[in-house]
Amino acid sequence: MKLYSRGQLALAACGGLALALLIGAGIGYGLMHGGSSLRSAEAAGLASGAGAAVAPIQFAAQPIGGGSLNTVDLVPEFGQGETENISVYERLNEAVVNITTEVMAVNWFMEPVPQDGGSGSGSIISDTGYVLTNNHVVKDAYKLFVNLADGSRYEAKVVGTDPENDLAIVKFDPPKGARLSTVPYGDSGRLKVGQKVLAIGNPFGLERTLSEGIVSGLGRPVQKDSTTIIRDMIQTDASINPGNSGGPLLNSRGEMIGITTMIYSPSGGSVGIGFAVPVNTAKRIVPELLKEGMVRRGWIEFEVVQLFPELVDYMQKNGYKITVEKGLLVSQAKKGGDADRAGIRGGSIPVSYGRSGFNVGGDVIVAVDGMKVSTIADLYSALEDNKPGDHVLVEYMRNGKRTGVDVVLADRSQYIKGR
Repeated sequence: MKLYSRGQLALAACGGLALALLIGAGIGYGLMHGGSSLRSAEAAGLASGAGAAVAPIQFAAQPIGGGSLNTVDLVPEFGQGETENISVYERLNEAVVNITTEVMAVNWFMEPVPQDGGSGSGSIISDTGYVLTNNHVVKDAYKLFVNLADGSRYEAKVVGTDPENDLAIVKFDPPKGARLSTVPYGDSGRLKVGQKVLAIGNPFGLERTLSEGIVSGLGRPVQKDSTTIIRDMIQTDASINPGNSGGPLLNSRGEMIGITTMIYSPSGGSVGIGFAVPVNTAKRIVPELLKEGMVRRGWIEFEVVQLFPELVDYMQKNGYKITVEKGLLVSQAKKGGDADRAGIRGGSIPVSYGRSGFNVGGDVIVAVDGMKVSTIADLYSALEDNKPGDHVLVEYMRNGKRTGVDVVLADRSQYIKGR
């Protein structure tokens, strides 16, 4: 009998029959992932061919060099990457919750009735029961429930929301003395394209599912709706599906570096293009959500209209000196407001377009706080990280000349409330 070095297995076999006998006998075997493989009977110089007698299955009695054969030594159980993934999952999966909601609907008799809403994921960020998730997961919820890894279910309440970044904080009351696992914050500012990331969530209601991918892109501006662009989003190819929303995107150390939020998908399922809100955004706004229940942002007190080709053409034909095709036309600057005090002018000639009415002849805003603005969403994005009382540079075109002025921002919530 020929002996083989560690990592190889000697089989006396006749064609494929011996392998069938081996499997049928329930005997386990392992393969080295470092290059060695199970050798065929022909390569081992063993009997084969039609009519040959079936030799009994034999194992090498001992590896070369003596000592007993230990099948555990033949194969490392996990590779380095697998070990990292397993470690992260075992430490943090219990800190990821499944969030389910009930919403209020109306029946055939126009009576309000509760019904099942959507579901999503969330990360426990405090052992007192605070959970970070997406705003769209809890939006319009009549009732809210947090489901833990041990199967327990608790009613929760919304503590604070930030629709502009699609983030929310919910709170449930764990039993006295309960020890909750939490997800630690990382630093999304240090991410690199190509870096491994892990997502834990509840896709399609399959609780605490792990998927792996890489950072595919950074600093992606993603338009959430007609007035909102979420800036600096993380793009990843980690599998993200409905139900993953609000769950953590983690680095290989098990630190949250993003909150999985949305996917690009023609079919509704994952096609490898997912987006996460960077954790540094969450770290900036979570304290305010806990304290105020909302994020107070600065605003410029004017009404603006996004330029479009027909409007530009109309203004040029009617003697208005307009030299740009993109920007925000100031229809009206609130009298005594921050824009008015800074010298920004609104229009004076009323016009109508479809069902809309506005004034022409005013300044055209082209940049705010160092960011080019050509849409309403750009304006919201430019002021997303500014507070009431902050000073920002607003640049505008007037009579073909570009001018910049310092504007002291008002409180957006108060401005909207007073409109």
